[in-house]
Amino acid sequence: MQSQDNLRIALLSAFAIGLHALERLIPSPVPWLRFGFANIIVLVALVIYGFRVGMMITLVRVLIGSLFIGSFLGPGFVLSLSGGIVSTTAMFISIRLFRAAISPFGLSIVGAFFHNLTQLLVAYVLFIRRLDAMLYLAPLILFLGIITGSINGLLALSVIKRLG
Repeated sequence: MQSQDNLRIALLSAFAIGLHALERLIPSPVPWLRFGFANIIVLVALVIYGFRVGMMITLVRVLIGSLFIGSFLGPGFVLSLSGGIVSTTAMFISIRLFRAAISPFGLSIVGAFFHNLTQLLVAYVLFIRRLDAMLYLAPLILFLGIITGSINGLLALSVIKRLG
């Protein structure tokens, strides 16, 4: 079973890394806005295979993806890693607490919210240190995260239905 999990992690991570790299080619109306399409793979893995596989894909995607795009150990890497770990954990906790009441759509919104909230907190603590700027940006970032989380949730739901 362990080798089967490793194969799943490797294949799904490769797909997530590919989506992560491709997304960088999509022009963004705001420099820091990303759809987070690679998180669809994390969500699908989390729902179908569980926390261990979902978290491993998150970690591998952030580490390898940052090496590919040249952001390893930079601010973007720190923000992506912290957001990924917290959002994957928040989605897992939501599955545990609300299994019968929450869909992949709802999980994706939870993940997007916690991903962005974590990034705001980490950016404040490590980089920005201006509470007024963070409070000004927070509503917009969290709102846009809910929109992108909704889109990703619908896509993840479609993938899960096709696989299941």
